[in-house]
Amino acid sequence: MSLVPVLWDDSDSFLPNWGAPGELGEGLSSYPTDFTRDVVPIQCHSHNDYWRRVPLYEALHYGCTGVEADVWLFENELYVGHNTISLTKNRTFRSLYVDPLVQILDQQNSVNEFEPADTNIKNGVFDTNPAQTLVLLVDFKNYGPDIYPVVRDQLSTLREKGYLSHFDGETVVHGPITVVATGNAPFDLIIANTTYRDIFFDAPLDRMYEQPTTAQYHHDPNLQPLSPGPQRRRSGQGTVGTTPDSVFDEANSYYASVSFKKSVGRIWGSRLSAKQIDLVRGQIQGAHSRGLKVRYWNTPKWPIGLRNHVWDVLVKEGVDYLNGDDLRGMTKVDWTVRKHHGWL
Repeated sequence: MSLVPVLWDDSDSFLPNWGAPGELGEGLSSYPTDFTRDVVPIQCHSHNDYWRRVPLYEALHYGCTGVEADVWLFENELYVGHNTISLTKNRTFRSLYVDPLVQILDQQNSVNEFEPADTNIKNGVFDTNPAQTLVLLVDFKNYGPDIYPVVRDQLSTLREKGYLSHFDGETVVHGPITVVATGNAPFDLIIANTTYRDIFFDAPLDRMYEQPTTAQYHHDPNLQPLSPGPQRRRSGQGTVGTTPDSVFDEANSYYASVSFKKSVGRIWGSRLSAKQIDLVRGQIQGAHSRGLKVRYWNTPKWPIGLRNHVWDVLVKEGVDYLNGDDLRGMTKVDWTVRKHHGWL
């Protein structure tokens, strides 16, 4: 074989048959945990992940560490889809998410002569960072109190294999999968068991505003941030089963989320105002003081320049997950500019 250049414009054309039978490196091209080889996890959340051509797997391909499944309960089965007209019998919570995750994690935790079988440390889905958790956000679309026990039961295989992050009554034990319940998920049922829980709440970020103690932008120091406003009893994310006195912390919640459009408001002039930035900063500060991860949904999608501006501000202010539909676009964000604490 002749010598070849070390640097190539297209990595796929560099020794394309390496490892194949009868070729150079025969039998060396694969290894037990190579499912996500070369994939670097980033804190992007795959919104409405089930819409993608290949649910779950496409998000993992881009390195997303959060995926979202909308579930509807009918006849004791959980069907996945944005609305009832989109549901089919074969697209279920188990078939699209639970079973594939079990298969992936079994492969990432395969036992061989080099790995002790009795280890309590479980690898996550990412080969480049096995300690990185993957958030499985389950959006309860119809009656939450009925959906909750079914979701809990369908997670049993992940639970039995030790793959779920959980609260043991004293501390949170992080695992390969962190299940977060949103939509019409009932907070009161989630916290009912005080000694063990492995489904965490998507807490209401708009209830967590604290006066910011840091400044990233130069603006009038006398300018007051937008008020989070009065709280109303309603259905939807962060409200079901809660009271004005509900306490949200890392023992019962993981995400702290809110609609960007409803909370921060409309953007005029293609840039966030100083008031809007103060509100974002105060919400992020309040969530972080409770040990929660911040996620804004319903951020601007168009024009692209405005979308990227909002993403840039959120990352600089310390948001923990970018929520979006454009996975390729989110992977291009410069995550090195973050000003707050690092990822889990």
